[in-house]
Amino acid sequence: MQETKITVQETTNQTIIKFNSNKILINGGSYEFSNIDEAKNSPLAQQLFYLPFVKKVFITANFIAIQRFDIVEWIDVQEEVREQIEAYITDGNIVVNEQTSSIKKEAIEVYAEVTPNPSVMKFGTNKALTQTDVEYKNIDEANQSSPLAQAIFTFPFVKQVFISDNYISITKYEMVEWNEVFTEVRTFIREYLVEGKTIIKEIPDQEITSETTIKTPTIALEGVSAQIVEILDEYIKPAVAGDGGNIAFRSYDEEHKIVSVVLQGACSGCPSSTATLKNGIETLLKEMLPNQINEVIAING
Repeated sequence: MQETKITVQETTNQTIIKFNSNKILINGGSYEFSNIDEAKNSPLAQQLFYLPFVKKVFITANFIAIQRFDIVEWIDVQEEVREQIEAYITDGNIVVNEQTSSIKKEAIEVYAEVTPNPSVMKFGTNKALTQTDVEYKNIDEANQSSPLAQAIFTFPFVKQVFISDNYISITKYEMVEWNEVFTEVRTFIREYLVEGKTIIKEIPDQEITSETTIKTPTIALEGVSAQIVEILDEYIKPAVAGDGGNIAFRSYDEEHKIVSVVLQGACSGCPSSTATLKNGIETLLKEMLPNQINEVIAING
């Protein structure tokens, strides 16, 4: 069994800090609590509110964000809070009681969108699905961590499944056309989400799933690498997400000034992805990081 590990991450707001978990905390969605009464369905949030400096608690699938009052600085208390959260989860305690009837049921909507990749259909939803992008190339990979992806693979024409924050991109085999099956898939996804079934039960170990999978950095990125990630996150990711895809930083070769990125979802194998890479991403990085970028190369996820 995977050992519980909580890590601290600063945010742009000095009063808010994130406590990231290597284990799934809740089944999708998110919860925000402003006081201990609002947190009656979350034993963990209630426990945190006993700390006099806690102002708000925000819980998602793989992190807990806490906003503090000004009576303390995070540097003085963050390690104590981290240890408390880690111990709580390690003991198997409930983070949020999602089955409590008093929690408002969501009205789930799922819509289908075509993408530039004819093999991929994007299924968007008004429900938060995950804070960590995951991609599965077959049902065996899905069996390890995502019951939702596993269920989608029961359709015989499904080749790959990519799950992002509020959409699912599905790659099909050529045995069918999307106009023949997208309605069935959309209905299936919506019913799955309405029933409150588990979306992701465990964050995949991205270090070992395949040699083309994004490797999670063990240390914080610095210098040009950090600048590249910031540009991708701010300018590129929102655009490709709109088409059901994702792009993630893989590495930067400082000597040859070559950037490697991973293409996922609709971007993976897309006929237009090469042009997008060269005319869009590479050009933008060269403009924003002059004399630092010679080429951008892509790996399909």
